[in-house]
Amino acid sequence: MKQALATWLEQGWYGTGKRLLWLLPLSALVARVARKRLLRFREQALVPTVPVLVVGNITVGGTGKTPLVEALCAQAAQRGLTVAIISRGYGASPPYFPWHVTAEQTADVAGDEPLMLAQKTQAPVFIAPKRQAALQAALSTNPDVVISDDGLQHYALPRTAEIVVLDAKRWLGNGRCLPAGPLREPAQRLQEVDWIVVNGQRQVQPPNAVTMVLEAGHFWQPSTGKRLSPEEFIAQFSRVHGVAGIGHPERFFKSLEALGLAVIPHAFPDHHSYTKAELVFADDNPIVMTDKDAVKASPLVGERGWVFSVNAKLPDAFFDAVFEQLLKEDAT
Repeated sequence: MKQALATWLEQGWYGTGKRLLWLLPLSALVARVARKRLLRFREQALVPTVPVLVVGNITVGGTGKTPLVEALCAQAAQRGLTVAIISRGYGASPPYFPWHVTAEQTADVAGDEPLMLAQKTQAPVFIAPKRQAALQAALSTNPDVVISDDGLQHYALPRTAEIVVLDAKRWLGNGRCLPAGPLREPAQRLQEVDWIVVNGQRQVQPPNAVTMVLEAGHFWQPSTGKRLSPEEFIAQFSRVHGVAGIGHPERFFKSLEALGLAVIPHAFPDHHSYTKAELVFADDNPIVMTDKDAVKASPLVGERGWVFSVNAKLPDAFFDAVFEQLLKEDAT
């Protein structure tokens, strides 16, 4: 029932129908409240003690923020900078908050995205529903930069710079705020952030936008640690079960199809907690997941499970500009 409602809403948000017009008064209220919260935040003029970079979005659902956070961590390391990551920790159930996520924990305790980031970046990750609390905990590691995975609308969190990530195909949907549309804030918010990163190719985009391409990385088998290039994987398998519990599962399935694989898609809600029964399929074709799903699902599927990793590619000039601004603000 919950998934059916989510699908119905998304069809209205990203389609051309008029089914959600009756929700426009509520959308106007959401837009008005969002602007008031933003203005109140600016009046407070909160200044972080270390540079804080917020990587967020103004739409509901996945846009590709996490691969960008990974790329920013890698770029920081190349510059000799230490990074701490903070997140809300959706779905996490630690003993207390704020919580320090380590690579050895489980998704039930740490949340799927924070655990994945801890494993892939080796950076300290702190989670808390109130990101200001996560920030204070992160400062105990003396980082040069703090990156917030999401949190654009969490205005108790001071920030040095903001990046909004948008999906090139879905873009802003019908352009309306929740619940009649997918926007968390009015579209004019895009004119006020430091950078817009567009996940995928788009002909027309704002002047301060940068294109991000998610390139195929490798396939790896969590149960054995085996790694295969896309070419090696396709030489062994031609048909796979694609499993994705992310904000935009279709993007993942299409990325597999673009490699030449025949994909049997299995889409689940974002942050889905899998059961073994959901991952039992009649044939012997391998099960290919995202990194985010693997921290929860790979123990349930054994050697049938494979992870397809992607790498975010952006212009060097973009990373240079981001870290120049962060360090400049820190110096002042």
